[in-house]
Amino acid sequence: MTAGHDWAELPLVPGTVERATSLALTSAKEVDTATGVLEYVARHAERAPDSPALTEGGRTLGYRALLLRVAAIRAVLLDEGVGAGETVACVGPRSAETPAVFLALESIGASYLPIDLDWPQERVRDVLERSRAALLLDYATLTGTPAGPARAAAEAARVKAVPLPAGPAAGDVPPRNTSDRSDETRYTIFTSGTTGRPKGATVEHRGMLNHLWAKVVDLSLGPDDVVAFTAPLVFDISIWQMLCPLLVGAHVVVLDDTVMRFPRRLVKAVDGHRVTVVELVPTVVGWLVDETLRRDPAPLRDLRWLMSTGEELHPPVAERAMTALPRVTLVNAYGPTECSDDVTHHVVTQADLERVRLPVGSPVINTALYLLVEGNGSWRSAEPGEPGELFVGGTGVGLGYLNDSENTARSFFRDPFDPGSPTGRLYRTGDLARFDEGVVHYLGRGDRQVKVAGVRMELDEIEAVLGRHPAVTQCAVTVSGDGERSQLVAHYSLRVPVAPEELQLAVRAAVPPAMAPRRWREWEALPLTPNGKVDHRSLRAAVSEEETR
Repeated sequence: MTAGHDWAELPLVPGTVERATSLALTSAKEVDTATGVLEYVARHAERAPDSPALTEGGRTLGYRALLLRVAAIRAVLLDEGVGAGETVACVGPRSAETPAVFLALESIGASYLPIDLDWPQERVRDVLERSRAALLLDYATLTGTPAGPARAAAEAARVKAVPLPAGPAAGDVPPRNTSDRSDETRYTIFTSGTTGRPKGATVEHRGMLNHLWAKVVDLSLGPDDVVAFTAPLVFDISIWQMLCPLLVGAHVVVLDDTVMRFPRRLVKAVDGHRVTVVELVPTVVGWLVDETLRRDPAPLRDLRWLMSTGEELHPPVAERAMTALPRVTLVNAYGPTECSDDVTHHVVTQADLERVRLPVGSPVINTALYLLVEGNGSWRSAEPGEPGELFVGGTGVGLGYLNDSENTARSFFRDPFDPGSPTGRLYRTGDLARFDEGVVHYLGRGDRQVKVAGVRMELDEIEAVLGRHPAVTQCAVTVSGDGERSQLVAHYSLRVPVAPEELQLAVRAAVPPAMAPRRWREWEALPLTPNGKVDHRSLRAAVSEEETR
């Protein structure tokens, strides 16, 4: 683990601490980051035992029933010898069992590690071995979902696979634990990048709770809210979706993949369950909005908040959302898994729609954001209006990468700016940004800078321009070839038919000639990773296959 890690020092130009601190964006609010989520569930169960906590399909669990299910799972874990500080890999579909499993682990002081049912056996084995998981808890069997690859991987990794039994809940609720949980490791999510081995971003209790309370504060969540649980379990937003409502006595509604893959079913489910808050990746935001625009009368009457995260939300999608759902507040959120999920929120305004890129907002509570510029091996503060690389400090900064000191040392540093930081850590995001009047403007990934025909350029900038075309639903830009033979390839899908020449003209009117893609490839729908992000590796592979024919 990374607890007790000797954090690397970030080399700074003299005077940077004072300058960066004076220009930092910060937000502070006292919230309870010590108490466990299960304790809040127990309090709600005492006051309103039958109040709905979780709904999946036609089944609803009240708060007391949820407590009893947690107790039953806890008993299984204790029988297997799971103790505080251990990591438990968990495999199963998004379901009402998922938060119960998480809370059972929290009650013991163990850490949750989700395993995707779609991961191939070798990937699961790699994650199990690198995480040193105490066991694999299989609750997929409860829904009849095969977890064969995960079970086989566990056997190969010599990790015991334990099926979670169904049946009645335990006869008693879990013991109350009101001790300070702040320093406990709460979960690890192995990031699903498009290249290379995934890294296990590990978050401690205080960081997770701070993010949960940030959602409560910024969305004004209360017991009357209904929050949709929509995210893949290996996507960090799944954590807040399934736990945050339980802090305030609200209701979590599980929307499974049979709903999430079809816009009509998604709208029907959000409408039918009277969902008030939903957070989706931009692609699915577009599906939801387009389906809403087709309906008369308009659905989603109870929806208060529509949040977008995970990838860049383009202004045309935001404009359609605000047209289709005029009473709903649209929020653009941004944050790395390494920092307990979102670190900024931004309520999108009409004025924002005129921008090439939407702002990602202001810091959530107890978060500090710094902009730094590297030169000659040292970092200085970005001056007002100057782009820089975004660094995150504050309560949400995670513990690094699980059992991976080499990658941890590249991205996590001792925080030189805030001697009172509860974590003492600073995270380097690798994202480029600019600060303007207290708001963060995202400028793209630093590692998506490429050199084509001798010209350095940001692929994100080209994608932002192409994404503004009203006919474009999805887009991405990749590089094909090497050296002098390299060229830009634009990939896109359309809402209505448009000639490629029209798209080419629109891009050429907004970027220098060297940044205009030479090749254009239309897709019915761009391939996505399991997290709902555009799969750039698959795009590059498709182009490469075409070139070898």
